[in-house]
Amino acid sequence: EWSTASETNNQGFEIQSSLNGQNYSTIAFIQGAGTTTETTFYSFLDSSADFSNTELYYRLKQLDYDGTFSFSDVIKINLNTPTEFALMQNYPNPFNPSTRIVFQIPKSENVLLKIYDMLGNEVVSLLNEEKDPGKYEIEFNASHLSSGIYFYTLRAGTFINTKKMILIK
Repeated sequence: EWSTASETNNQGFEIQSSLNGQNYSTIAFIQGAGTTTETTFYSFLDSSADFSNTELYYRLKQLDYDGTFSFSDVIKINLNTPTEFALMQNYPNPFNPSTRIVFQIPKSENVLLKIYDMLGNEVVSLLNEEKDPGKYEIEFNASHLSSGIYFYTLRAGTFINTKKMILIK
């Protein structure tokens, strides 16, 4: 959805989309109001969007009757934004010496991901930074640790979850 406060010589808008934010193709054309001092409201629904992609980019190409044009700012749409916090079981588990830890967050948060030994001592801090909504995968290499049971804890806002993992050398 978008609107114009007024229009001069506006033929219309090409709606362009891209999978990478660089190579755009026109997917629709919306007729403009020509010349008016009235506010005009426009909308478009992309029913052909490929939801197997995680991100889509859109922009408008506003065309005048004399052939001049200008582009709107690019809008980035994240199609797979998680709706809840989650910490998945590491894989593989048991592991030697590396494993993957996957988590997802539905909103921007400071995220802490730490590994602890059986006594609750912090072994390593894998992550301590602000993250945007999304799904993340962290590779943990435990080649410097001895065999045993370890725990990993994810803290993001008020969400806290801990899982067990087993290192076998």
